[in-house]
Amino acid sequence: MGKDLKGKNLGTGISQRRDGCYQGRFVNRFGDRQAVYGQTVKEVKNKLSVAKAEDVQKKNVVNPNLTLDQWYEKWMRVYKNPVVRANTIRQYRYVYEHNISPFIGKRKLIDITKLIVIDLMNELKDKGYEWESLNKVKVLLTDMFDRAIEDEFAVRNPAKGARNPRNKPQKEIKALSQDDQRTYFQCSAGTFYDNLFRVAVNSGLRPGELFALTEDDIDLQKMEITVRKTLLYQKLDGDTGKTFHMEKPKTKTSYRTIPINRYCREALERQIILHKILKNNSPYKNKLEFPDLLFTTKFCTPLNSQIYCDAIEKIINEINLTRDPLDTMDKFSGHCFRHTFATRCFEAGIQPKTVQAYLGHATLQMTMDLYTSVMDKKKTDDMQLLEDTVQLDNVDEYAHENKIIKFA
Repeated sequence: MGKDLKGKNLGTGISQRRDGCYQGRFVNRFGDRQAVYGQTVKEVKNKLSVAKAEDVQKKNVVNPNLTLDQWYEKWMRVYKNPVVRANTIRQYRYVYEHNISPFIGKRKLIDITKLIVIDLMNELKDKGYEWESLNKVKVLLTDMFDRAIEDEFAVRNPAKGARNPRNKPQKEIKALSQDDQRTYFQCSAGTFYDNLFRVAVNSGLRPGELFALTEDDIDLQKMEITVRKTLLYQKLDGDTGKTFHMEKPKTKTSYRTIPINRYCREALERQIILHKILKNNSPYKNKLEFPDLLFTTKFCTPLNSQIYCDAIEKIINEINLTRDPLDTMDKFSGHCFRHTFATRCFEAGIQPKTVQAYLGHATLQMTMDLYTSVMDKKKTDDMQLLEDTVQLDNVDEYAHENKIIKFA
């Protein structure tokens, strides 16, 4: 039973301090002594009741004084450093140290609200940051607060529902980086559509051209593919619904012969064998409209863009199961393999006129207009990677010379 300075009983857990203020104390669900303060007994009793109710409802936290900077260090050390790639760690550090910590890093975790997060993103927008940078800030904060809630350092996630003040940019030409291309094909290896993916990324064929391929279009001795048709899945005049149509290629320049590399040839050889097995075992083998198509479903029926995209998305989802939120692979369509092929050609120093012929573009200008932005972005990304690496090296050297201990 607590007492005031005159010895009057105030109730369990309540007492008066020497400075005249009153305090109420209780042991919370974490086993810690939690205190509230006020100028009157009534004020302290009200605060004590609220604190106890929050404790029962699990609305209190382990450490109410923990700042965002302090939680970031713990979050990185426990949840990120042991499991994510070094390049992703660099991204996290850059985003947090440049775009978050200077603005709200000193604030207590429990004091950060949705309003504060939105205000931060608006401030970054005013400084010229684009949608992608702002989205990385939101993704990082969302994950930090999700983990904080799990560990009872926070009771809400203020980053969820915080709208990006920038409009999402229009869809750009998408080409896989060399790292993402390698990761994708490591994951797709052995899956049903792996041969299709490999032929696509090594030939630059349009999806409809791939779907229309037959064994007669392929010369494994000369190492080349001849493009002379495309498969459409559309509702044309006279059709009652969407159906498959074998059509002529898109333009005159779409008629072409493409040299293939060893990887493409091996995928084609495997697919020729697989196709014969599927055809012989298909429940529709006597009703197939296009029995000679090389790339089909498991039932030897034709492919369309939706089936193709679903197959690609399945691999991407598998990859992202093991990736950190800031390092997930973006979804892409089958055309991405065509763009990736062209990008690899340019990276290898193949002349634009030759790439135009491979792709079947009507003009060289079309090829350059499509892929100039891709190559410009790659140059920018390469320079950013170099800049980040040099910066980290300089920090390491400075820390060593001055015996500074870096945080994780």
